[in-house]
Amino acid sequence: MKWMSFIQNEEEKYGVVDETQTKVWDMIQIAKDKQVNCPTNIQELIEGGEESLQLIKDLLNWGESKDAEKYLIPFEKVNWLSPLPKPRKNIMCVGKNYRDHAIEMGSEADIPKHLMVFTKAPTTVTSHDHVINAHAEITSELDYEGELAIIIGKKGLKISRDEAFDFIFGYTILNDVTARDLQARHKQFFIGKSLDTSCPIGPWIVHKDELKNPHNLNIRTKVNGEIRQESNTEHFIFPIDEMISILSSGMTLEPGDIIATGTPAGVGKGFKPPRYLKSGDDIEIEIEGIGKLNNIVK
Repeated sequence: MKWMSFIQNEEEKYGVVDETQTKVWDMIQIAKDKQVNCPTNIQELIEGGEESLQLIKDLLNWGESKDAEKYLIPFEKVNWLSPLPKPRKNIMCVGKNYRDHAIEMGSEADIPKHLMVFTKAPTTVTSHDHVINAHAEITSELDYEGELAIIIGKKGLKISRDEAFDFIFGYTILNDVTARDLQARHKQFFIGKSLDTSCPIGPWIVHKDELKNPHNLNIRTKVNGEIRQESNTEHFIFPIDEMISILSSGMTLEPGDIIATGTPAGVGKGFKPPRYLKSGDDIEIEIEGIGKLNNIVK
């Protein structure tokens, strides 16, 4: 299943993407008509575990047996939201997790020997089909970073690598937009990584059962139709199970936590001269098995 959040008629909703990936099943309306209590958003769905997933499956079957057209909403009639519009915690980001990106940002010496982690504020989150603010008054070096993101499904501490995938709910696409000049000026990552709208996430969350091998997914970023980044998650320095094990070694991971897994080579800063984002640029990030995340800078 693919889960998306959206606004329709000024009401925040969520639903399951249909097989054509052009419409969404309105789970709020189905539950209302069937007079059943169900999760009111994707965060609640994740927290509800297998019981909530089964309830949604049952509701979908009921909706399909009634008037499917009543419950299917075309994408053009919704206002997109990030699947998790208001994360409860900072987004955790793994830095320099592709060898070629570590080198383009410095040299062979910059390839990390230990997991490198920073965070982005929850207020950075925006969605597919929404604008990325250029913040031209404070930065002239806005950059893109296409990434696979993990959504944690259940609470865990000291998670072993063998059981790490049991704690995942699903996967999505994330653009770790970065103000490189602010990053350099303040000698740390948080300010340069936490501008409002600097974390587009979406277009939906794909349940983990649909991605049999998240370590073999093609990832591509285009700017104005030009391919800038092209790689595969098989090139992670630190694989997903190791990321989760290290992060949870002394910190409890919780349902709805978001982990960005790192970006491959081809970011704007890596070009000579650098090719930073400007107003009007159209960014498309595509990950195999998930979909495309599109945003325009303004």
